[in-house]
Amino acid sequence: MATKLFALDIGTRSVVGIILEERNETFHVVDILVEEHKERAMVDGQIHNVLKVAEVIQSIKKQLEETHGPLEKVSVAAAGRALKTEQAEIKMDIKNRPILSEDDISRLELSAVQQAQNNIVQNDTDKESSHYYCVGYSVLYYRLDGEEIGSLVDQQGQEASIEVIATFLPRVVVESLLSALKRANLEMEALTLEPIAAINVLIPPTMRRLNVALVDIGAGTSDIAITDYGTVVAYGMVPNAGDEITEALSDHYLLDFPLAEDAKRAINTNEFIPIQDILGFEQNIPKEEMVAAIRPATLELATSISNEILRLNNNRPTKAVMLVGGGSLTPSLTTILAEKLNLPANRVAVRGIDAIQNLTKEAHIPVSPELVTPIGIAIAAKRAPIQYMSVEVNNQVVRLFELKEMTVGDALLAANIPTRKLYGKPGAALSVEVNGQTIHIPGEHGKPAVIMLNGHKTNTKAIIKNKDKIELLEGENGKEGSASVRDLIDAASVKTLYFQDVIHTVEPTVKVNGVTISLDTSLKERDKVTVDTPQTVEQVLYAIRKENFIAQLSPYMITLNDKNHYIPDFSSELLLNGSIVKLSYPVQDNDVIDISVASPPTLQQLADQLEKKLIERIILTFQEEKIELTRECAVVSMGERILAPTDSVPSGTILQWKLINHDPWVFQDIFRFTDWNMPEGASSFQIVRNGQSSRFDEEIFGGDRLEIVLK
Repeated sequence: MATKLFALDIGTRSVVGIILEERNETFHVVDILVEEHKERAMVDGQIHNVLKVAEVIQSIKKQLEETHGPLEKVSVAAAGRALKTEQAEIKMDIKNRPILSEDDISRLELSAVQQAQNNIVQNDTDKESSHYYCVGYSVLYYRLDGEEIGSLVDQQGQEASIEVIATFLPRVVVESLLSALKRANLEMEALTLEPIAAINVLIPPTMRRLNVALVDIGAGTSDIAITDYGTVVAYGMVPNAGDEITEALSDHYLLDFPLAEDAKRAINTNEFIPIQDILGFEQNIPKEEMVAAIRPATLELATSISNEILRLNNNRPTKAVMLVGGGSLTPSLTTILAEKLNLPANRVAVRGIDAIQNLTKEAHIPVSPELVTPIGIAIAAKRAPIQYMSVEVNNQVVRLFELKEMTVGDALLAANIPTRKLYGKPGAALSVEVNGQTIHIPGEHGKPAVIMLNGHKTNTKAIIKNKDKIELLEGENGKEGSASVRDLIDAASVKTLYFQDVIHTVEPTVKVNGVTISLDTSLKERDKVTVDTPQTVEQVLYAIRKENFIAQLSPYMITLNDKNHYIPDFSSELLLNGSIVKLSYPVQDNDVIDISVASPPTLQQLADQLEKKLIERIILTFQEEKIELTRECAVVSMGERILAPTDSVPSGTILQWKLINHDPWVFQDIFRFTDWNMPEGASSFQIVRNGQSSRFDEEIFGGDRLEIVLK
């Protein structure tokens, strides 16, 4: 025997009543009746005048009962346009806490959803958060330290943040539906959401894992639902729909609104559309001309829908778009929408009741996309009815609207449990001042609350059922912040160094409130800490009490004839890891410091460095024999003492340098450096210099050839 189903689609402009029969695994559309509201009793999918809506429902019920017998129960849907969608972001300080678990992420998501719920309440001061059901949410992004990331699980950092887009249904929508049905002597058999009803009949469960948009374009609004991961992840609405197209025709051709509506519907069936304007003139308008007249309005409608799809789908187009509702028949709408979403033209399509599987109908019922939702409501009542469930949260009975698989998190939201109770309070921070900079040492993070479901430990993602008992045991508060001086200073502040092959540990000098203390001293609130860390070679030598070596590193200097001379070659060298450096050079951990102490130079070494001569020398040839002539050319004294070339000259010595024997060399000087004697019996001779006749008092130079030629 066939089961009779009665469903109502209560829209902004009209109410659709439908009778379906379930025959084995198929559904047969027996009858459909459409009646428009006599007054504006519906606004954006919400009943504003229960009495007027009840009158239309009663009228449809009465007419259908004349043919199909008594009707006592009915299936209805809450309009998608009544849903409220809100985005919210929540941030969490995760410094010094363990890596994030899936349960941590779930609680953070729940906090974001509750924030979205609070945002709606702030925009509607007459409501409280308990006046809304959360019907679903999706995560727009996870961020770690400001950078977008695929998942926060097992991550560590400074700050985690989550932004969600959540959808809520006002309770008043459901309550007003119940009131209108009661006045029409009807009992609500099942309740669904219009987008869910359409999706249930157009998109099989096996296809819901695909990212698809379903757009129900009615008269006043276009309702949007997004599927992904096997469920509906987001709902939205734009206040543009079929009426904007009708108004465009009315304005362009000066038509009364009902006549413009008739003309709009005729575009898809006639090549020429007869119209009569408000002045009484009649025309036959070619289809192409009328399509061009509505193109700006069509473009605006497609733009509004595409922008909302992108917003709901995390700024990316869906894989496909299905259009239902009377407004979906607008010419060129599918083509323009495909262009706006950068989709192939065959990925945007209008779907009528012929697309519903296992559905038959009476011959007089049209194949129209505007009948998809009413039929979906009736079928959803049988296949996927949405009911209430009651659960207990901390001994408080909470009623939930089963729009999806309900979780512990949904129950906590419905019970108005503040998400801050999901974690214990963090401990108070410790504030101290280090070298003039205020530092806050955070307290420990609070421990997560324990959630019990029917006496067993669980998490916020756990699925719940009717009569379940949930208990939230608040987490322990964290300990206050604490630290020692060693905790605050950089590990690099303590250095291990080698000086002259001896190992030394160099620690900073620390004072708390002006008193020198050890690094392991515990700090108190508002302590003032000064840390003096040896940074250079000189500071390190003072720290290890080897400052006496610094004097040895003064540059070598002597005063010569009242003029100072600095000679680096005779200075001691400061070596850092084998390289010559200055005392101001910075040091690192494990550096090796050495001082290479230079011995004082001799007077001769000093003279060579200053390019001065103590002894004058020339070499020449006399009688074919090489001879070196030498004589002192300077006398160097230190006070009363005359220095020899081999005497040491320490740094800081005051010297007097006096030149002597600065007369030129003459020929006769040669005889002081040679054993040559004039042969006996020589009566006469000639003095020759470089082959030329010379004299004994003539000046000579190194390299000269001197001879005495006997005659």
